[in-house]
Amino acid sequence: MVSTQLRDRGRRARAWRPLTSEVWLPAWPLTGVLLLYPLWWALGLGVLIFPLAAVPMAWFLVKAQAAGRSIRLPPGFAYWVVFLAVLVIGVAVLGTDPTGTVPERGIERIPGAVFRLGEYGALTVLLLYAGNLNERELPIRKLVQQLGWLFVVTVAGGLLGVYAGTFEFTSPIELLLPEHIRGKGFIRSLVHPYAAQIHDIIGDHRPRPAAPWGYTNTWGNNFCLLMVWFCAAVFGAATRRRVKILAIACLAVSVIPVVISLNRGLWIGLGVAALYAAVRLALAGRVWVIGVLVAAVAALGAALAVTPLGDVVDARLDNGKSNGVRSYLVERALTGATESPLIGFGSTRTTIGGRNSIAVGESHDCERCGNFTIGGNGQLWQLIFAHGLIGTLGYLGFFGYGIWRFRRDRSPVGIAGSCALVGSFAAMLWYNTLVTPLAFMFLAYALLWRNARTDPGVTP
Repeated sequence: MVSTQLRDRGRRARAWRPLTSEVWLPAWPLTGVLLLYPLWWALGLGVLIFPLAAVPMAWFLVKAQAAGRSIRLPPGFAYWVVFLAVLVIGVAVLGTDPTGTVPERGIERIPGAVFRLGEYGALTVLLLYAGNLNERELPIRKLVQQLGWLFVVTVAGGLLGVYAGTFEFTSPIELLLPEHIRGKGFIRSLVHPYAAQIHDIIGDHRPRPAAPWGYTNTWGNNFCLLMVWFCAAVFGAATRRRVKILAIACLAVSVIPVVISLNRGLWIGLGVAALYAAVRLALAGRVWVIGVLVAAVAALGAALAVTPLGDVVDARLDNGKSNGVRSYLVERALTGATESPLIGFGSTRTTIGGRNSIAVGESHDCERCGNFTIGGNGQLWQLIFAHGLIGTLGYLGFFGYGIWRFRRDRSPVGIAGSCALVGSFAAMLWYNTLVTPLAFMFLAYALLWRNARTDPGVTP
């Protein structure tokens, strides 16, 4: 009798062991980053929260694997490993000065390279962590809702930038830094919260929304990446009518900061995302989406025609001050890459002078006259110049493989995730992805990957 009870107790213990805390992954390192991001921004952590959160994520992954849980790698991960390898190898060529760039010692480029390596590494941990969470630990639905929440935060930050463009404050982290360190431009951009960047693009200085993402271009990039999850959370699931009405109101209000941002890349990105999503939904049998898209475009056109926003759009299209600079930097990235075609130069470089003369440089009266950053005008050009052919193929191969691998997923998660990745390919022509845009690209990849494992209707 006693031996039978002991055997039963042993079987129950073995059955329970996989459900202990040693095997299950807690979701708080990820949800804490996403739900509390406005707090991290206000504290001065911002993008620094990702390396900090990667520490417990990595610890829990190692602990779970040691306890017997199998840690999966995302499909196509070998491509990403190639890219990471090129990043590390690229440190060896930081002292190289390509033709026409400002000479600088390699040791002076180390801090920037270490920052990028740290962030790429932290986001890789984020990808593995988010992809290995299961439905009990963090349901796909909740992760989609958390990304949708960040879209609302992005819209709120955009409105703050429009109506309180000069709003800024000294963060607690900034106060802790020595004055000679926090005064550096790069450090200040990391720890100093502000609502908008002030630029003279259409003839006068105007605020362009940036909060809580640091830069106007990053704000626009994240707007596109997060909007698809907001739509998937609200319209791709069974939600109350009141919630859908509020969501439509949020999308309508978001037009204001989108237009005021003067961000043509954002406007193009939204068009690409809308067109791609409409085609995918129509192929899935929801042809009525085409009508909704046409109606939305008509409503937007009418709003621009009867409000001052239309004048802002016209003024921006008539003032392409950045076109010449972008073309110049694309040409410099392509020609510079020929000097180190396989692994690039490990980082960006600064041009000597400007596009008209090497004697023209940046000054207080003309901030855009020269000393441009090669690779700072788009992720694609940075990949080609800083990481060469091998690094570019590794980076693009990983995300391209994801788009192809999950192309048959017609669920709201599948369409939203593919839309985010396809839109990111278009955005690479003018936006850089490190840090937060790449984080959201990885989360889109993780959601596609997890959805393929949990949805029996998805055939990878």
